[in-house]
Amino acid sequence: MQTQDLSAWTHDHVFDSGSHAAERGTRIVTWITAIMMMIEIAAGWWFNSMALLADGWHMSSHTVAIGLSAFAYAAARRYARDPRFAFGTWKIEVLAGFASALFLIGVAVLMVTGSVERIFAPQPIHYLEAMVIATLGLLVNIVCALILGGAHEHHHHGDHEHAGEHGHAPHHHDLNLKSAYVHVLADAATSVLAIAALAGGWLYGWSWLDPVIGIVGAVVVAVWAKNLILETGKVLLDREMDHPVVEEIRTAIEIGKTRITDLHVWRVGKQSYSCALSLVTQDRGLTADEVRERLAIHEEIAHLTIEIQPYSGDATATP
Repeated sequence: MQTQDLSAWTHDHVFDSGSHAAERGTRIVTWITAIMMMIEIAAGWWFNSMALLADGWHMSSHTVAIGLSAFAYAAARRYARDPRFAFGTWKIEVLAGFASALFLIGVAVLMVTGSVERIFAPQPIHYLEAMVIATLGLLVNIVCALILGGAHEHHHHGDHEHAGEHGHAPHHHDLNLKSAYVHVLADAATSVLAIAALAGGWLYGWSWLDPVIGIVGAVVVAVWAKNLILETGKVLLDREMDHPVVEEIRTAIEIGKTRITDLHVWRVGKQSYSCALSLVTQDRGLTADEVRERLAIHEEIAHLTIEIQPYSGDATATP
């Protein structure tokens, strides 16, 4: 008896290939940030500058968060074919982005706390030394932003090369890379604000400017963190039923005597979706293969589960 080859019906669950450029970029930026963190902490201790010391410990949280992003890429790649992950490992990266956003909220809280303390208990600041190190920190952040920006451009170019032919331009961001980028931008923003505050205190004696600018910087960081939490949380909670592809699935399937009774669409990769649908039809000849053919134009649907039930009622009514 001849055994039928089932390979045509089997598939893996690697819905997102990851980004080697993003992984390499976040790993490099982690090391650069860690080195700058140690320099700031050492300089703050040597020059007896609480501003520098605080900024160094503030940068340590960014080092941990960006390191978490690099780890997420490695973990997602390592477990990509692990059958325990029903829909792949891409959400490891999204989870890292969510955790990084929480780190940013913690950083904002610490910045506000430290700034309020300094308003009520001012401390002497070594302005010149602090400005030199803050400027060095800004330059480091610019380099890190360029590295991560280059990784984003490489990834974005790859997205366009793999775009579908049905008129949809891919628009989903790498949320893990974005979280690392936001941490670098937050560091750069706080460095700019710190330089401005130190210059005001050094030139005009406005010692109050340093803590006030610290509060402003904390608000900026918190806003970035909130937006990142909303984006990553949407993916982690599978809130995707407002995506245009959902209505396009309905349009492609609900033809003639066929109606969809249950539809679930959720993201399993930056550009990949899983779809499970139940439909009823009076068309006795409708098969799962025909449904797949109707949806084949939507290349973003990487995993499709179909249930077909015969229906003998009014085909024009919604079941």
